[in-house]
Parts: sequence; structure tokens; C-alpha cells
Amino acid sequence: MINLAGRDILHDGPKFVLTGLGLGLLIGVTLSMAGVYRGMIADGRALLDNSGAELWVVQQETLGPYAEPSSLYDDVYRSVLTVPGVSQAANVTYLTMQVRSDREDVRAMVVGMAPGPAGTPGWPPYLVSGRQVTRSHYEAVADIATGFRLGDRIGIRRHEYTVVGLTRRMVSSGGDPMVFIPLKDAQGAQFLRDNDAVLQGRRRTAQNPAFNRAGAPAVLDAVIASQNVSRSVNAVLVTLKPGVDQADVAKAIERWKRFTVYTRAQMEAILVGKLIATAAKQIGMFLVILAIVSAAIVAFIIYTMTLGKIREIAVLKLIGTRNRTIAGMIMQQAIALGVIGFVVGKIAATFWAPFFPKYVLLMPRDSLIGFFVVMVICVLASLIAIRAALGVDPAEAIGG
Repeated sequence: MINLAGRDILHDGPKFVLTGLGLGLLIGVTLSMAGVYRGMIADGRALLDNSGAELWVVQQETLGPYAEPSSLYDDVYRSVLTVPGVSQAANVTYLTMQVRSDREDVRAMVVGMAPGPAGTPGWPPYLVSGRQVTRSHYEAVADIATGFRLGDRIGIRRHEYTVVGLTRRMVSSGGDPMVFIPLKDAQGAQFLRDNDAVLQGRRRTAQNPAFNRAGAPAVLDAVIASQNVSRSVNAVLVTLKPGVDQADVAKAIERWKRFTVYTRAQMEAILVGKLIATAAKQIGMFLVILAIVSAAIVAFIIYTMTLGKIREIAVLKLIGTRNRTIAGMIMQQAIALGVIGFVVGKIAATFWAPFFPKYVLLMPRDSLIGFFVVMVICVLASLIAIRAALGVDPAEAIGG
């Protein structure tokens, strides 16, 4: 059988190779989009794993600290500790914000850690350098993705913190790196009002017609105290004793403490099924569009190459070559182009994935599925060129 792909490479190598390169870059983008989706799921699971929790106690009828606002009093953990089966219960706050540094501002999730030994739920489980936070104020542990270094001074709201430790793969469900600070500092950053807001609040309270001016000093003191002392957290992270069923403890806390409690499986379903769902649909649409564009490009390329060899095809038909053989040669050419494109795309996706701002997870399974999809697209795209080739009149070989 005459190999049309080999003939194109020998006689017009640069054109065939550049065509495969262009197709490969398109395939590389497709693989990267799939990797972005896998990376989003991996970030969500890493967030749950790194929290060290088995149960999440949150405000009643909310989806928890990652999906929507949740506010609890910071003494709730004491009552949770009394529930049979509970081993540890620790407060935690989460706040996504811009963290200032001397070099540049960084978008990060600031995590407020409850005081306790290393291994307390909510603490980073491991460090790549430095140490854990040991003081009650103004120390921080940061993910290396923030670009911070040991000893850096970073600004969070009105205070500065010294980076004493660095960790890795501690990210939010959106891929933002985490910065860990003491719980009291995080409560202040998230819940306390600035001085001007407090002053305005005092004025509004004093100007209220229903305000009892005879008790003004005492009431004002109470107002100031309520505006400057925060006792709220976003969730309580719970670990259980060995052999205890998560669902049973969760139901007990909900029944007796009147909170909403999520297990690991339920929290993962929220992250993947609700937070990532819209992004997954968008990525799915992009993958469908890219597949259609790839098919159109392959069809156009193979069709153009086939038209360029009309005389050769006519000669083959004139000497009695079967249509099945001619169709096989064109399909072989399309498959060869697809293989070249997939190899180029896989190499390109692997090369540029580390430079993406979000985590890109290229899984072998996705690559294998992508290869078969590319082959199917190439086979289907070659049908247009095959139809054109089979419609060639053998007389064109003589007439040319």
C-alpha cells in the first residue's frame, strides 16, 4: 500500500510537520483544560485533607465555611467536646483577602488556627522549612506558592506578621495559597471593625432618640466592647475516637447542639458538586468546542492534502486499485497526523502545566482517553476527504 503520509513527509516535510505541530498545540490546550478541572478537584480534596478534620460543625442551615458564610460563637467547641465519640474540637476561621508584602500583594486564604500542639485540626500538617507558630500573636506560616520567604514581614489588616514557617500544597478550593496565623489575630482581621467605623457607631447610638442618655456611659461602653471584641469563628473542626461512626456523631451534634454538621464525604460533595460545578460545566463546554474545532481542522487539512494528490489518486483508480485501499491510505494519513499532533500536545501540556497560576493535574487516564478521542476524530474527519477521493474520475489521470 502506498503510504500517503510518508509521501507528504518526504516531499513536503515542513508543511506536514508544521500542520502536526499546530494540531498538537490545540490538543495540548485541550489536555490542559482537562488538567485544570482535575486540579480543581485535587485542590478541594487537599483542603479537606489538610484541615485534619473528620467532621465540620457550622452554622445551622449553611453549607459550611468553604461554600458560604458561617458564624459560630468561639466557645461552641467546648460543648462539642462533650459529645460521645469526639476526640478533638478546634475553632477555625477562613478569610480570603489580599496579603501585603514588600514585593507585591498576594491573594491568599488567611486561616485562623486555634491554640494547641502541632497536629491540632486546622494546623498545617507539615512544613518544608522553618517552624510552626508558637506565639499567640503576629507569627505566620505560609504556603510557598505565596512567594513569601522565612523572615518576611507581611501585612494583614492593621498588623504585620513574621513568616516563621513554609508549607506546601496548602490551598483553598479556588487554588489560593494559605497563610496561617493565630486564631485571635484572625478573628480580629475578619470580624473587628476599624476605628472610624467604631466612632461612627458610637455617634449613631448616641443620636438614637430611644437612647437613654442617663445611662449613656455604660451603654456606650457596652457598644464599644461589642464592636471591638469578636467571639465568632467560621467552623469547629472535629476529630473522632477510633472506631466511631462519623454519621452517628454528626447526628448527635445536630440533635443536641442545634448545629449543621458535615462528614468528609458530604463536605467533598459540596466542594465538587456546588463550588466546582459551574467551572466544570464551563470547562466541559470548552472541551466540546475544542474537540469540534480539532475535527474541523483535521478534516480541512486532510481534505486539502487529498485534493493536492488528485492526479495520483486518479492514476491508482485507473490501474484498478480498489476503493477500500484508497480510503485506507487517506485514513492512514489522518491517523498519522493525529499521532504526531497528540505527541506534540502531550509534550506541550506537560511542559507548560507548571507555569499555570492554578494547579494542573495531568492524569494518565485522561491522556489515554484523549488519545483515543483524537484517533476517533481523525478517522471521522478523514471521511470527507475519502468521499472526495472516491469521486475522482480515472480519466483525469490521462487528461492531466
